[in-house]
Amino acid sequence: MSARLSIGLVARRTGATVPTVRYYEEIGLLPAASRTASGQRSYDEATVRRLVFIRRCRDFGFSIDQVRELVGLVDEPDRPCVEVRDIAASHLQQVRRKLDELKALETSLSAIVCGCNVACAGGAAVDCTILEDLAVPGEDPARAPGTGCCPPRAVETPSFNETQGHGVRPSG
Repeated sequence: MSARLSIGLVARRTGATVPTVRYYEEIGLLPAASRTASGQRSYDEATVRRLVFIRRCRDFGFSIDQVRELVGLVDEPDRPCVEVRDIAASHLQQVRRKLDELKALETSLSAIVCGCNVACAGGAAVDCTILEDLAVPGEDPARAPGTGCCPPRAVETPSFNETQGHGVRPSG
């Protein structure tokens, strides 16, 4: 007989919380735990492996429904791999759409911050162009004339030696 594990131990070993383990069990992603004589949940190594799988899926941003589909494919190993690939490919498309939306948001925010830097930074909040831009319905400040004043800033990254605490900058 394999070792039985408490819910707390399963949670610690997988990086989940106890409420998360209970939730995944409640919604059917994890099988119902057996119970000890005192009524406490008891799990096996297969449950730990399944929970790690679920958490990795969630780390990659898969929705609960997508995780449910993937778990179903794990449970039916004779189904074609292309089904798994299609779920992952669909999720990849969603991630790419979100990235495009975030890039557009970055452009818009950059434009309104730049507009403030040029027009009113240092003045009273009541005169701030950001507050005015946010009050205009449906207008994208990034498309407004004259707002392309600030090129995207490059993020300065420390050299390898700086991150190691040596403070040595490469020459050049």
